[in-house]
Amino acid sequence: MLYGGLLVLAGAMLIFLVNFLVRESLYTSISTAVAVEPRLATLATPGPDAAKTLTVGTAAPANAPPGTAPADAGQSHFQAVKVVTQAAEQAAQNQLLTVSLIALAAFAVISVALAWWMSGRVLRPVAVITNTARRLSGKNLHERIALDAPPGELKQLADTFDAMLDRMEQLVGAQQRFAANAAHELRTPLAVQRAAAEIGLATEDPAAVARVRRKLIEVSESSERLIEGLLLLSVSDQRLDRREPVALDQLARAVAAECAASQEDRENRVTVSTDTAPVSVEGDPVLLAHLVRNLVGNALRYNHDGGRVEVGVHDGVLEVANTGPQVPPETVPYLFEPFRRLRERRHSPGEGAGLGLSIVASIARAHHAVVTAVPAGTGGLRVRVEFPTA
Repeated sequence: MLYGGLLVLAGAMLIFLVNFLVRESLYTSISTAVAVEPRLATLATPGPDAAKTLTVGTAAPANAPPGTAPADAGQSHFQAVKVVTQAAEQAAQNQLLTVSLIALAAFAVISVALAWWMSGRVLRPVAVITNTARRLSGKNLHERIALDAPPGELKQLADTFDAMLDRMEQLVGAQQRFAANAAHELRTPLAVQRAAAEIGLATEDPAAVARVRRKLIEVSESSERLIEGLLLLSVSDQRLDRREPVALDQLARAVAAECAASQEDRENRVTVSTDTAPVSVEGDPVLLAHLVRNLVGNALRYNHDGGRVEVGVHDGVLEVANTGPQVPPETVPYLFEPFRRLRERRHSPGEGAGLGLSIVASIARAHHAVVTAVPAGTGGLRVRVEFPTA
């Protein structure tokens, strides 16, 4: 209706302008034509009849002598021209106004019909986008608008909406997998604790009770590590509240020394070496310490006796490499998802919760860093975290 109203308004303004201009110039044009026509007739037929030509439309006084022209012939001729001009002007204006109103009515009908069709064609993609948005839910996030339209603003809007749906589907899928894996990981230790308690309480053997007690303590510690990892993952997924300069090289050396000292009671010893250069980054020192600790802890945990771990910091890049089992290249991207492991979980003491690299990736995203990993040639994994330098 807005498009049609604008078109009708434009047509009405055009008709008003045409009528106004014609009315302003019509009287002059007609009067000139009527006045010139008798003069041409007089010049073409000179002689005694010229007076008759000049007095067309006028009457001589009754008491005028025969054969004499009226004294006011010029004035009578002017009055006759004026009357004829006004009559012709009025007739022309009436005819023009009638034709204009008929044309405006036809133009209004055609304009509203065209505007209705065009606006419906233009707004049809909006209806498609609206219907798709209303229909979508968590069960059908796979649907897309896939608007088939020429390039334009609405096409860009539909494509942007589809891209947003892609991200939402990935996020919802990741959250669903995370919830399912977390429930599985938490249910397993609870089942082990219940079984150990039932078996241990059914016997009075002190040695069996001691074994059950140790088992319950191990499972409890594993559950604590899992819960701490989940809490850390939820914190690192949020935006940083504060940033400060952090000496990444000093942090890496301190965490590497701490992790190397913590393996004194282990049977298989792994050599930890560091090679750092002064590098400062902006971030949260506590989260960055967790990032380095998870990388070095994973490198120690998934290693073999006599293996080595190399920690390097150069040009804003933290790199941790280790020896260990061969890692297929196609499985590397999945290791950054929560609860993903290279091998099935064995529920052995000291086994990780499967959150190490996912926490690393989350902390790196919070610091606008890029994490990449490649299998080492002789076994193990080489993880590289590239920070924006301060």
